[in-house]
Amino acid sequence: MYDMAAIGAWIEFAVRWVHVITAIAWIGSSFYFIALDLGLHRDRNLKTGADGEEWQVHGGGFYHVQKYLVAPAQMPDDLIWFKWESYSTWLSGFALLILVYYLGAEFYLVDPSVAELASWQAVGISLLSLGFGWLVYDQICKSKFGDNNTRLMIGLYVILVGMAYFYTSVFSGRAALLHLGAFTATIMSANVFFIIMPNQRIVVADLKAGRVPDAKYGKIAKQRSTHNNYLTLPVIFLMLSNHYPLAFASDMNWLIAALVFLMGVTIRHYFNSLHARQGNPTWTWAVTALLFVTIMWLSTAPMFRSVEPEEATGPALRFAQAEGFDRVHDIVRGRCSMCHAAEPAWDGLLWPPKSVRLETEHQIASAAKQIYLQAGVTDAMPPANLSHMQASERAEIVAWFNAATQD
Repeated sequence: MYDMAAIGAWIEFAVRWVHVITAIAWIGSSFYFIALDLGLHRDRNLKTGADGEEWQVHGGGFYHVQKYLVAPAQMPDDLIWFKWESYSTWLSGFALLILVYYLGAEFYLVDPSVAELASWQAVGISLLSLGFGWLVYDQICKSKFGDNNTRLMIGLYVILVGMAYFYTSVFSGRAALLHLGAFTATIMSANVFFIIMPNQRIVVADLKAGRVPDAKYGKIAKQRSTHNNYLTLPVIFLMLSNHYPLAFASDMNWLIAALVFLMGVTIRHYFNSLHARQGNPTWTWAVTALLFVTIMWLSTAPMFRSVEPEEATGPALRFAQAEGFDRVHDIVRGRCSMCHAAEPAWDGLLWPPKSVRLETEHQIASAAKQIYLQAGVTDAMPPANLSHMQASERAEIVAWFNAATQD
């Protein structure tokens, strides 16, 4: 039977691939339409009654784009809806959340040094927080507080910073920043599903029925689209953060996340101002650089909350008790621990790659699947086989993992 761990790794790879592709499509269309809307020439008296127009060139041809503030006088025969880019991104991202963090909750979601949680409790907190975020955000937008866009954006920022602190108080650092990204992306996709698309459908229904559409639906949809525009860059950072321990393994990870959201605002403000022909606010790049330098400084705060146990506990115990562990322990200590240590001995390394430490029994047993895939089934580790791991040693790693996972 084909190796289940390898199957799981390939399924995760495939879902991640889909997630990246759909995210590119969603972000690309979002950035394009925001730039188009801001760049429309609205100082022209158009015979069509359109609010503004723009001429563009691409792919060897010219495009004449017009925007109607509420709706055209007559419903066009062919109307393209931009929605599945958003839905597919969220669905694939949630599937990835299940594959990595729910099914691997013991290793990736729960950190006993942060909060003593059972896997089911951590998964429950994850699910409830995602739904909670959307409900609170949506109600605030619909309240009188949301009538002022600047005040609303500040309120949203406060919520996001609060959630950053909450997640880092209950989950592992890696899972905390990833969940903050998922929390934000859920708000963005829900904006499309529950607000933007339904409002567009109301306008279309009014046109078909011969009624004049109410302009408020377009105004509400534009407000939510603007929020999505400013949240996009921070979400990308948070989704990538799990590959960079300097971002998630610091005790200041919640503050790093808070500053990342500010960077998203400064960067988007520059491009939005440029597209709207409202000047060239280059000061935003200086502010962004200052914020990023601050993040770099914060990332050097203590990277590990507490000393992990020497002996394997919890789900790692099964791998520590499996036949061949003593030998694998020696192999990993000899071939891998010079880099994967709290203080790496390899020249040029200041911290363990990917924040993975392989010094104690607990650490090695907890990383059993990664060791199996990276150094057993494949020869990805050690990189370029710098520590000269032998084929026989890789075979011992495979035999040990199979002994621990067989029924």
